Amino acid sequence: MTKSSSNILAILLILFVISVSNSCSKYLIPETSYGELPIPQAPDYSDPKSWAALPDRKDQADRTPESYLKDEQANAEVDVFYLHPTTYVGRKGEDNWNAPVYDEKLNKKTDESAILFQASVFNGAGKIYAPRYRQAHYHAYFSDNEKDTDRAFALAYKDVKTAFEFYLKNYNKGRPIIIAGHSQGTNHAEELLKEYFEGKPLQNKLVAAYLVGMPIEPSSFKSIKVCETPEETGCFCSWRSYEKGYYPRKHSPQNNFEVTNPLNWKTDSSYVAKKMNEGTVLRKFKKGMKVSITDAQVHQGLLWISKPKFFGSVFIRFKNYHIADYNLFYANIRKNAQLRTKMFLNANKKSSN
Repeated sequence: MTKSSSNILAILLILFVISVSNSCSKYLIPETSYGELPIPQAPDYSDPKSWAALPDRKDQADRTPESYLKDEQANAEVDVFYLHPTTYVGRKGEDNWNAPVYDEKLNKKTDESAILFQASVFNGAGKIYAPRYRQAHYHAYFSDNEKDTDRAFALAYKDVKTAFEFYLKNYNKGRPIIIAGHSQGTNHAEELLKEYFEGKPLQNKLVAAYLVGMPIEPSSFKSIKVCETPEETGCFCSWRSYEKGYYPRKHSPQNNFEVTNPLNWKTDSSYVAKKMNEGTVLRKFKKGMKVSITDAQVHQGLLWISKPKFFGSVFIRFKNYHIADYNLFYANIRKNAQLRTKMFLNANKKSSN
C-alpha cells in the first residue's frame, strides 16, 4: 500500500469513528442509575497526578506544533486555568456516570487529545494549570434522566471548584488569570466565572475567558461582557463551528448566543476570508500548522466556516466541527491570548505608576 493511500485510509477510519459516535450517541445511555455503581474516587489536588498539566513539569501542554513557537510558561506573568472537554465515552452499560480520575488509559487519551491540541495553545501566554476531574460521561448529554445527569454534572463541577480553590491557595499568588475550556469544560468554566469572578474581587484579575464549544447566553453574566475587539480584556470569547449553510438541531433564527469570530475577534457578522487564518493544527500535531484552511463568519448565534481544505478533506461528510473548535484557529487563538495578556499587564502597570 502506498503512503498516500495509507493516509487516506487513516482519514476515512477517523471520519467513520466520528460519524458512528455522533449517530449512535443516543444509545450510550447507561443501564444503571446514578450511584448504582460506586462513585469514583475523588481527586487529591495536592497530588500532581490529579493534574493533566502543571507549569513546573513536562506534559503535553508544553508542546508547540512549530519550532518557531516557544513554550513561554517559565517566564509567564499570567496563569491559565484550563478545563478539558468530555473524553470519557464508551458503550452502553459499561461505564459509570462519572469518570475515574486515576484511570491511566483515560488520562492518556485526555492528554494526547485535549491537552495537546487545546491547552497547549496558551503556553505562549501563561502558566497552564489543567485539573483532572470526574467528568460526566458523554452519555449524560443525551440522557432523558435529568435527575441522574444533574448529579453527574454536579459531581464534575464539585471537582472543578475544589481544583480551582486549591490552585488559588497554592499556585496563583495573586497573578492574573485566563479561564479556558471546551465543551463540558466550558460548561464548568461558565459556572466558575459566575461563582468566583463576577462581582467579586477576582474579576479584576480576569485577563479573558475562552468559553468554546457551548452556547453562551447574553444573560449568562451581568458584568463580564463578550469580547468585541482583539485587545479587550476582562471579557469572554465563545464560538461553535459549523459548515456554512448548516443549522444544528433545534436551531432558531432568533438564537442570540454570544459569538466571537476567532479570525478578527469581533462579534458582528462581517465575513473574514481564510487568508486571515494563520494556522490550523490537523490530526498530527508534530506535522505543524496549515495556513488558510478556512474562513469564518458569525451567523445567528453560530460560527459558520467553509469546508476546510487539506489533503483528505474531500472525505469529510459531517458539518459540525465541534471537535475542531480550537484546532481550526490554533495560531489565531494563541496570538490573541498573548495580545490580551500584554494589554492586561500594560494597563495594570500604568495604573500602579
